[in-house]
Amino acid sequence: MSSKAASVLAELHRLADPKNVAGMARFGIVGKNLLGISMVQLRALAKQLGRDHALAEALWSSGLFEARILAGLVAEPAKVTRRQANAWAKDFENWADCDGVCLHLFRKTPFAHELAVAWSHRREELVKRAGFTLMATLAVHDKTAEDDVFRGYLLRVQAESNDDRHNVKKGVNWALRQIGKRNRALNRALNRDAIRMATVIRKQDSRAARWIASDALRELLKWKPR
Repeated sequence: MSSKAASVLAELHRLADPKNVAGMARFGIVGKNLLGISMVQLRALAKQLGRDHALAEALWSSGLFEARILAGLVAEPAKVTRRQANAWAKDFENWADCDGVCLHLFRKTPFAHELAVAWSHRREELVKRAGFTLMATLAVHDKTAEDDVFRGYLLRVQAESNDDRHNVKKGVNWALRQIGKRNRALNRALNRDAIRMATVIRKQDSRAARWIASDALRELLKWKPR
């Protein structure tokens, strides 16, 4: 381990607040090694460190939850390989490291859309969630992708909407809502939009599907493009 990585890990341990760990657990943020550091503190540290892929790899290898969140903030998207992305995804322990690393790192890789589709087919709960998290974040941040890409994602949303595992159904719901708010066409125009898909999903004989669709429809039916 480099001296820089050792120094950063020492700083994380200095910032540790065990009292916060119980509070994090109430929000579903659980894992083997949590220090109780706030996201505000981690963002400030990441800003000081800047992008450093070697450091990110060392931080991830430490197994510390906060170190892995920090790794997602300082890693260099252009240096991430598919193999590395798949390895990191297998290490996810909760929704927070899953969503955080997808939002801050994986969505910025040149193969983010490939990961979204591939992971949405996976069995592992948090890897599958990561696929739909990528769909949701790409719907917001990828301004160049064609609408047909997201219409394809709606088919994946429909296919996985009966998965009643908490992390999966929350991810599927998030993807449906964000795709439906990307633009007017994906919201309600044409006959392949998010509102139509949510209506179809709501009719399925699945409690998870009914929740995903009903929750999304409440938001999508009120949404107005800027």
